Amino acid sequence: MAEEKRTEILVVKAGGSLITEIPALYALLESSGRDLLVVPGGGLFADAVRQSGAEGSPAHWMAVCAMEETAWLWVAAGATPVEEWYSPVEGVSVLLPYRVMREADPLPHSWDVTSDTIAAWVASSRNAPLLLLKSVDGILCGGEVCEAIPQVLETGTAVTDVVDSAFLPFARVSGIRWAIVNGRKPERIRMFLAGGRPLGTYSNPHL
Repeated sequence: MAEEKRTEILVVKAGGSLITEIPALYALLESSGRDLLVVPGGGLFADAVRQSGAEGSPAHWMAVCAMEETAWLWVAAGATPVEEWYSPVEGVSVLLPYRVMREADPLPHSWDVTSDTIAAWVASSRNAPLLLLKSVDGILCGGEVCEAIPQVLETGTAVTDVVDSAFLPFARVSGIRWAIVNGRKPERIRMFLAGGRPLGTYSNPHL
């Protein structure tokens, strides 16, 4: 019997460190046949904001603009651009985040909040699970990848080296299901999109 196509929308946060991988990542995501909404990281564009020394609201909106710049690289690779978090998603779409974030303005204006927590907000708003693609295997506990994070572990170098410091508290309060998978390991991404559980860090309850 043919495998039934999964109809649940999946929000995919693609880390800015993966900016050179966008064409290959788009092809891989598209081949899954799933409906995916990509929330891009700011990457080198966000690095420029940090180097500018900007803080508070100016830095926040500049960093969201950086995410939008990266989003257009996804469009160049083939993704469909959408400007609202609730827009219909068919195949691989990418969120152009500036307009929606300006209108909703749901999060603090701080470097504690980056595209990780913005992606979590999008997933929560859509009642969708979240896959975070990073350049690491997951969050480390005692030198090993944590399959699941204890609720009490919300800060510390091992966590904030992987996700922003606002992500875990927001994810816990909102109740979203999430997973961190290495975006430089195509076989792991492919396994996850097919319903498997590759090496990574997962929320509890499980995604």
